[in-house]
Amino acid sequence: MKILSNHRHALVTGIVLAVILAFVIDGVVFDRVAFHSLGLARWTHIVAGVFWIGLLYYFNAVQTPALAVAAADKGGPGGAGISKYVAPRALFWFRWSALVTWLSGAWYLGAHFPGAFTLGLTSEPVNYYHMVIGTGAWLGTIMLFNVWVLIWPNQKKGLGIVTATDAQKAAARVVAGNASRVNFILSIPMLMCMAGATHGLPF
Repeated sequence: MKILSNHRHALVTGIVLAVILAFVIDGVVFDRVAFHSLGLARWTHIVAGVFWIGLLYYFNAVQTPALAVAAADKGGPGGAGISKYVAPRALFWFRWSALVTWLSGAWYLGAHFPGAFTLGLTSEPVNYYHMVIGTGAWLGTIMLFNVWVLIWPNQKKGLGIVTATDAQKAAARVVAGNASRVNFILSIPMLMCMAGATHGLPF
């Protein structure tokens, strides 16, 4: 079945299914207009965010430790297959889902954007929603910067996508790895703030 044998077809099918469900639930069951700009923004933000953070966790919790074990296993197959075939594809989805996550988040914030990025401090009293969602948005902005300015350019060197000396590749791997680990750390309080803006902080 073509839908199940190709990830792009599966992704498009999932999107089409979601749209159909939106029309059925909103348009038929509740007799409402099915298209809501903010609902579309939030849905896009969540789907792209799952792609981005899911890959971030894969890189930090699975791929990087596995490559270290593979490098230490002198009799094993090594990590060349992952570096050549898996990492470039994963980094494609990683960097573009990061950008879509940030842009759709800005779209979803809409009129709240200035208040969020000033952390609600321009309101009297301080706006709780803007403080919490803004903290998450700033953490996400730092993470987006790390993806496009530190991780991707250095991964291109480390993976041999662009020409670099062995010393440059080694240095690039360190920069990319450290930036990815920083993003891994920042993602945890970022997700807390994103959920906590409307549902309350857990502590």
